[in-house]
Amino acid sequence: MTIDKSWTTIRRRGSSNEFWNGLQHFLQMAKPFVNDRGFIKCPCRRCLNNACHQLEDLESHIFRNGFMLGYNQWIHHGEAVTAKAGTTVAGPSGGIHERDKMFDMLDDIISEDADEDAVGGSSSNDQYDDLFAALRSELYPSVSSFSSLKFLVKLMHLKFLNKWTNKSFDELLKLLKLAFPKIDLVESHYEAKKLMTKMGLGYSSIHVCKNDCALFWKENSLKDTCHVCSESRWKLQSSKRSGKNVPHKVLRYFPVGPRLKRLFATSKTAKLMRWHSTGKSKDNDVIRHPVDGKSWQEFDKRHPQFAGDVRNVRLGLAADGFNPFGNMSLSYSMWPVVLTTYNLPPWICMKAEYLMLSLLIPGPQSPGKDMDVFLCQLIDELKELWVHGLDTRDAASENGVFRMRAALLWTVNDFPARSSLSGWSGQGYRACPTCNEDTPSMQVIGKTAYFGHRRFLPTNHHWRSNLQFDGRTERKCPLRRFSTTDILKQLRRVKTGIPGKHLNYGGVKRKIGDDELNWRKKSIFYELPYWATIELKHNIDVMHIEKNVCDSLLGTLLADPHKSKDTDNARRDLAKLGIRHELHLFEDGNKLMKPAVDYTFFEANRRKFCRFIRSVKFPDGFASNLSKNVAQNDSRLLGLKSHDCHVIMQRLFPVGCRSLVNKNIWSIIVELCTFFKQLCASTVNVSDMVEAQNQLVLILCKLERIFPPAFFDIMIHLVLHLPEEAILGGPVHMRWMYPFERYLKRLKDYVRNAA
Repeated sequence: MTIDKSWTTIRRRGSSNEFWNGLQHFLQMAKPFVNDRGFIKCPCRRCLNNACHQLEDLESHIFRNGFMLGYNQWIHHGEAVTAKAGTTVAGPSGGIHERDKMFDMLDDIISEDADEDAVGGSSSNDQYDDLFAALRSELYPSVSSFSSLKFLVKLMHLKFLNKWTNKSFDELLKLLKLAFPKIDLVESHYEAKKLMTKMGLGYSSIHVCKNDCALFWKENSLKDTCHVCSESRWKLQSSKRSGKNVPHKVLRYFPVGPRLKRLFATSKTAKLMRWHSTGKSKDNDVIRHPVDGKSWQEFDKRHPQFAGDVRNVRLGLAADGFNPFGNMSLSYSMWPVVLTTYNLPPWICMKAEYLMLSLLIPGPQSPGKDMDVFLCQLIDELKELWVHGLDTRDAASENGVFRMRAALLWTVNDFPARSSLSGWSGQGYRACPTCNEDTPSMQVIGKTAYFGHRRFLPTNHHWRSNLQFDGRTERKCPLRRFSTTDILKQLRRVKTGIPGKHLNYGGVKRKIGDDELNWRKKSIFYELPYWATIELKHNIDVMHIEKNVCDSLLGTLLADPHKSKDTDNARRDLAKLGIRHELHLFEDGNKLMKPAVDYTFFEANRRKFCRFIRSVKFPDGFASNLSKNVAQNDSRLLGLKSHDCHVIMQRLFPVGCRSLVNKNIWSIIVELCTFFKQLCASTVNVSDMVEAQNQLVLILCKLERIFPPAFFDIMIHLVLHLPEEAILGGPVHMRWMYPFERYLKRLKDYVRNAA
């Protein structure tokens, strides 16, 4: 007997007798199948057969929320289970579908489409029939441990991890079909990919103007030319032979919401998503997770409704460029945008398995100032997740479904990428985003030096009147602290520029007014309702700062001709300032002589230091083989990576140069290395960071008395602001680029065609 189920798709439930009669028939049919307590699974669009209610509540739930889509065989409510020939399907009392948690995931996917159907008026309850059929059917007769769908998902995962070609995957499917004639499996990779897309594992492709002016999206999706520069959307117009237009650029977007819902689909990860509430530090002086930081706590105070549900998600965003083709095309730069979830505990938060790729920004050029063009769709979804949220099944809760919301806490980038995201230029006299218009800087020969850290000392400190620094007395007041309100006032004065790189439009260099300071744009992140009030918006990346500081120290101490900051121009700067006369260049006949200095190794000491680096042995996995980075003549170090500099700064520098330089210089270097070791610890003390902030001012002032002004690039200056960011954001290991760089390496390994 065929059951009439057409009433389940009726939208106007209140005025439809057909819906009411169908609902009553469904309740009569389900009545014999209630449990001994009178409860039965509720198939409304919110409960999705995950929660149990009494029949009276079932009636009100279905009438109010509608009947869930995709539930075509009422196996929990009395309908006999049917199957295709050659397959075995478990019944309502047990079997595959009750043990397999993929049913919960499919219900989540269907609920998303159910919400869209309720708004748009369309119905798609048949499109998931093949998914449920594959999930209910056994892979092979008498094999109940694997459903057809579960086996296919694991097979596709192996293909992805081991970089199988599509052709090899097709041949494997043919072999399985040949060896096991009764196996219930798809015929080709094309069919498998089509099935996976229905599970919410796909992405959307958005065409981009060749000059990065705009996306062909929303109201521009059907246009053939860019509305900014009027350039064609296509490389070549379609012909009768090809029948297809080829776009200049394609942006890949991976939706965030469905993947956040997956984190709550299993009880294990659903419990971990609450760790930030149950595992935070009870000592106000100890910070071991961003939840212990001041920025998170201030955010919770400003948004108590969001903070009220610990399951709401806090995200971090990282973006960086890399060349996917290795050395085949040195000019190509692709920019992945990656999200991480800070609800998770610190030991898994930055694992590659929990990082979510959200955007693949195409090359060949880096987006630069046009980064906001590519972030449009991601920002739209983040706004939706903040304002409305998503109905999400929580496997660790008895309540079943909750409204999940999400917020972006900050971004993590190297300094050039930070400029693209924040809008504050990292060049010029005001390059420091924290000091803002009070950045201590001066012009030296060929560059800008960020020199003059006596300004951060108390007004009565005796070093302020010392002329040995730059030949002048420091009379400026200590640094002002710019609040979020001050930043908003500055952004109101910033003029809106034309996006893109077209030479007649966005590619024209815009003259920046004095009232705009170093702002080049108002970032698209300010479209998020909460962004303006966040104290720590863009993190200063410790990984790159530590590498640059290490390179500057090593290059100068080893007198590396390519990396030393003690150049002829640096000595001329000293003469121009009228300080340290003993270090000025002088002429000896026809030769220009450079006096020896205390802050560089003698030739014998350079060899001692390099031999020391060559001789060091580390435990497996602790560091790379640094002996490979020592030059053959033991005079300098070559090709150091970021982690190599990390190990040298924190482990080797204090020991290796102890007897090779003046004691005063060695002690300052040790103080700086000790600070980085303290900063990079897994647990940070607020009192230690406050003390380090004061000590760093003294350390930088001591360095100014030793090294020439040209030594102090922006990376040396930014060290001063790292303790404050640690207090605001928490431990560095959850806010630096190391895990994201490793993730980019993984993405690069997936590239099969390097042409």
